[in-house]
Amino acid sequence: MPYNIRIVSTYPPRRCGIGTFSRDLASALENFTGEVGHIRVAAIDKKNEPYSIPVDLVIDQYNSESWGLAIKNIITRAKESPNPTIVVLQHEYGLDPDENGVDGKGTHFVDMAKAFSGQGLTTLVYLHTVLDRPNDHQKKTLQELAGFSDGLILTSESAIGRLESSAYKIDHSKLKHIDHGIRMQHPSEYDRLAVKEKYGLKDFFLVTTLGLLSADKGIQYSIRAYGRFLKESCTDKQRERIVYLIAGECHPDFMRAEEGREYQAYQATLAKALEESRVKWCKVKGLEGVDFGQYDIVFLDAFLEESNLLELYGATNVMVLPYLNMFQTSSGILADTLGCSRVAIATKFHCALELIHSNKPCPSGLVIGRYARGILVDAGEASVGQIARALDFLVFNQDRRLAMEKEAHQRGFQMQWNNSAWALLRHIKFIREEKGLVTGRAKIFTRGKND
Repeated sequence: MPYNIRIVSTYPPRRCGIGTFSRDLASALENFTGEVGHIRVAAIDKKNEPYSIPVDLVIDQYNSESWGLAIKNIITRAKESPNPTIVVLQHEYGLDPDENGVDGKGTHFVDMAKAFSGQGLTTLVYLHTVLDRPNDHQKKTLQELAGFSDGLILTSESAIGRLESSAYKIDHSKLKHIDHGIRMQHPSEYDRLAVKEKYGLKDFFLVTTLGLLSADKGIQYSIRAYGRFLKESCTDKQRERIVYLIAGECHPDFMRAEEGREYQAYQATLAKALEESRVKWCKVKGLEGVDFGQYDIVFLDAFLEESNLLELYGATNVMVLPYLNMFQTSSGILADTLGCSRVAIATKFHCALELIHSNKPCPSGLVIGRYARGILVDAGEASVGQIARALDFLVFNQDRRLAMEKEAHQRGFQMQWNNSAWALLRHIKFIREEKGLVTGRAKIFTRGKND
């Protein structure tokens, strides 16, 4: 009997990485018509976005009553269907406010897991953040999610070790690693050249950073690193054919935080980095007509629709991920970079350590990743010199870069969304069989003889 899949998450058109993750997971699950009946989403919302199918329920993020109504609706609909309902919660602390609207302090996800498991619904929880040093609330939240659900799913294998450690003490039987899926398939060289020609980037070496921007993305450091690379490694002629494209608008939540004060401070930080780097730069809303030869850095200040995003992956030569949050356990940008066989220069956040360095011990400083599928650098101020050196290595060693691209593609190929969706369905089947397993019982013996 096929499963009905119920996802609780943010969802497009809300601009959120977890929403994109859930959309891609849902799209991949739709391919397995023999195993999946229908897919429906309860979208966590805060701006009255215009949703469409598969969204059929909307949760007001800052309204506890709305969360409660969603629980009742999901249970009611599950009872009305002849197919078993599988609930998949996408947990992120920032999506769970308390009754006073304080983000990260709520218990809504725990309440959902408790209610659904109490009604016999198979319930799984994807964890998008696993902290090394959680506070009491953060620790209790993940422990209770493990206790009330049928299991926690991690896109980072290293997160399993942290959850088993003394920080959380969660039993291994409740933990499952499933790769973050990738959208981008390996494009042909013809497709890459066509995209570059479309945007006037023919014969350019394109360095990119993609995705929603915020202070913890570390762009202020990669700008300075790029300026140093140009100054120390490139002739004036070479400089005309290399460009750093920073594509993506600032995260809407970040722009609104503290009445925009954080956003304004961040813009000042970027302006200072640009001035100190002595780079020529511009900010545009679209790439058509940009004379890239006139600029070192181009900001594409726009939300990247799916088609634009995939084109930029295809055109990229090197991706830079200078993130400052070392606890990040998943990254769609890094996963897709590997998927399109491109080399990433990334700080040593958890997901990068896993995908680039296979979770092996990683020393400080610049590290060419295990199997040479990327380069790791320290975060923050230390990254400036290290990213500059990494760019020098990749730009002027084409043979090594191409070999690294092949290694990146090999890992990315394993992470196609269809593979991740199938792994989830196999895990669901295993859990349901375990719950329904009936074994023959032998007579119970108590020890009657002691040594």
